[in-house]
This record gives sequence, structure tokens and C-alpha cells, in this order.
Amino acid sequence: MPINITMPALSPTMEEGNLSKWLVKEGDTVKSGDVIAEIETDKATMEVEAVDEGVVAKLVVPAGTENVKVNSLIAILAADGEDVKAAASGAASSAPAAAKAEEPAVAKSEPAAQPAPAAAPAPAAAPVASASTGGSRAFSSPLARRLAKEAGIDLSAVAGSGPHGRVVKSDIEKAVAGGGTKAATAPAAQATAAPAQAAAPAATSAAKPASDDAVLKLFEQGSYDLVPHDGMRKTIAKRLVESKQTIPHFYVTVDCELDKLLALRAQLNDAAPRKDSAPAYKLSVNDMVIKAMALALRDVPDANVSWTDNAMVKHKHADVGVAVSIPGGLITPIIRKADLKTLSAISNEMRDLGKRAKDRKLKPEEYQGGTSSVSNMGMMGVKHFSAVINPPHATILAVGAGEQRAVVKNGALAIATVMSVTLSTDHRCVDGALGAELLQAFKGYIENPMGMLV
Repeated sequence: MPINITMPALSPTMEEGNLSKWLVKEGDTVKSGDVIAEIETDKATMEVEAVDEGVVAKLVVPAGTENVKVNSLIAILAADGEDVKAAASGAASSAPAAAKAEEPAVAKSEPAAQPAPAAAPAPAAAPVASASTGGSRAFSSPLARRLAKEAGIDLSAVAGSGPHGRVVKSDIEKAVAGGGTKAATAPAAQATAAPAQAAAPAATSAAKPASDDAVLKLFEQGSYDLVPHDGMRKTIAKRLVESKQTIPHFYVTVDCELDKLLALRAQLNDAAPRKDSAPAYKLSVNDMVIKAMALALRDVPDANVSWTDNAMVKHKHADVGVAVSIPGGLITPIIRKADLKTLSAISNEMRDLGKRAKDRKLKPEEYQGGTSSVSNMGMMGVKHFSAVINPPHATILAVGAGEQRAVVKNGALAIATVMSVTLSTDHRCVDGALGAELLQAFKGYIENPMGMLV
């Protein structure tokens, strides 16, 4: 019996991914544990291993296909002793069935009531109506159907480039750019729809943001280039909107003197043992900030929490995420149990995570979860900023640059290296006083850094 290989869920929140590369071809024999493909998620590119043994009978989804849904069929193996051609033909017949089984769920995801269209399609455009209502022969994505409807494009005249010939967003964009076939309209339907259309604009414009076309009309044609959003940018946008819409942010700022910390850092780096003519570690200010934040969370456990509607999640350790800028976006690898680790261990782990983050080689468990996070823009010369909380965290620390400032000590002016830090808190679970207590604990470790060594 043929063995189906489906799109794996590489993280708890993954809904779709890009099948970037096949590492096997049809006819190859694979064993359990063999790496067969590379899947690109929103944050990383990961290798997929075969679970079963057999011969690759059919690669259903070609390499380079984007937005492949989790659990959708991507390949078929012929089991030991099974006819490969028979298994491959089974793959061809199973594709339409999979599309049919998938379509009702797609239809349910669309709104129950749509604004009245400007014109109802005539019988010649019947395939469009059948596709948008979840018919059994629907070969277009919900987004493609919406874009086609807005542009007046006849879906039945558009060739699909997606899996199994499915019409996707890029196909509609090409059709619009090429002046694609417009859907036929019936005069009677136009007359019927006109009153509804006249009454709809005020409510419709208030209920939904401007479309892409409406925005682009504001700019002079030819004065811009369109760069499609990749998976990472879409995920960042989605999570930032979620954070700002659902988390009531509260901000607390303090100034920390760095002179003692910089002196201790220099001493520790000078004392680092040599290994193969290189120091065993090289501490950065950011490494010490991570440690100070972890110890502050340990000392103020009521702030080391996450919010859920039914309960407060109180964490037993401080797992500190660290924002790392990578091409096209941002990722936050996590130092687990940072409150228990030495500065040298944090430094070496952060160096490894940072390198693999830039190569998009992190595993989901290395950047998902955590109890708080640190975003340091000091090395870019930024003096002060407020960071957006990364759910499910309740806090994030924004770190500015250390700079020499005039300060008053014992009634006299003096020069000190000062760093401004701003704590963003989720006010549902970390109130202002509690946030201030956490920030004072952090300031204590930064200004008396020997406390991080004991």
C-alpha cells in the first residue's frame, strides 16, 4: 500500500511552509531517518527526515512551492515490494480527492455574509461562482478568489501555478498586470445590484482597510517597485499587530551607570583561559545585560509570568530571549535558564545562537517560548526606545547606548558612563510598581556587577 508523506508541522504554531528543496528524486530508495527535503518556515529552514522506508514513487509538490498547508500531501512512497508505477498513479488519483476534502474547510473560513457585488456573473462565468462558494471542483485559494473578485477577473480563464493547478495570488496578479479576462456581467444583475452598491460604500469603507490597489493609486506610476512579503515579514507583522491589539503596554525607564560593569568585563576577559591560542570566552555588555535581567526575574518572581485568560503562568526559571536582526526581519533565540548559567556560558551560547539565527538554522524550540526578552540597540547608537512585547512574554527590556554623561555625586558634578533602559510590561499581569521593582533589581546588578558572579 502506498505511503503518504505530508507537510510536517515543524512547530506548534506552523500552519504552512515553503517546500524549498527536495533532496531525493523519484525512483530513489529512502530509509527511516534519511533527510528527504528542506522546508522553509517563517523563521528558519529545516531538514525533514523520512519516517518510513520505501521508493519515492511521486513528488506531488514540486520544489519551490510556497504556502504548502500542514498535513497536505507532498510525496508518495511505494512500500517494500510494491509496484512503483501503481503507487505513482495512485498519487495522481488522490490529488483531486484531497482538494475536495480540503475545500469545505476553506469555505467555512470565509465570512458568512459578503458585501453586495457590483454585478452578478452571467452563466458563462459560472465556474467563478462555484469556486467562491466552496464547490467540489474548487482549484483556487481564498485569497486568489477575493483578489479575482475585486479585479473582476474570470477565474476560469486563469491558469493556476499552485499545487494540482490551483490558482494562487501570484496568478491573479499576473492576470491583472496582463489585462486578464474580465468576468462577464448580466444587465439584469447590474440593475438589481445597483441599489445595494449605492448603500454599501459608507459601511464597507469603514469596516475594512484600503486595498492594495487603493494605496498604490496614491503614488505616481513607475515611481516604486513592489517587493512581495516573505513568510518572516508576514509573521512579524501578524505578531506585532496581535501584541499591540491585545496587550496593554506600560513603560518604565531608568538610567544605569556602567563604569563598574565595564571594568569587571575587562578583568574577566583578560583572565579568560586560552584554548588553541584563542580565549575560551569573550564577554560583551549584552551578555552581562542578559544575566542581570535573568537574575532580576529570579529575584522578583511575580514579574516572571505570562498571562492567560484563566490563570497566571508563574515561571520557575528565567528563559531570556535576545532580539537578533537578520536579513529581512528579526528573530529571538532564547537562553534557557539564564539565571543558573555563568557569564561565559551565556556568552558562548549567545554567539552560537546568533550565528545560526543569521543562517536561519535555528530549531523552533530555540526561538519559541521564553519568559522575557532583551532588545539591545545600543551598538547602533540608539539612546532610548520602547520595545513591543513578544507574546507570551509579559516583559521586554529595551537597552540603549552607554554614553558619558554629567552626573551629580555627593553634591558635585562628575562624569559617568550611563545607559538608559526601558522596560515594557503587560499591565494585565505586571503593574507599574512591580515593573519598577523588577527594573530596580536589574539596575542593582548592572551597577554592582560582582553580584552576578556569586
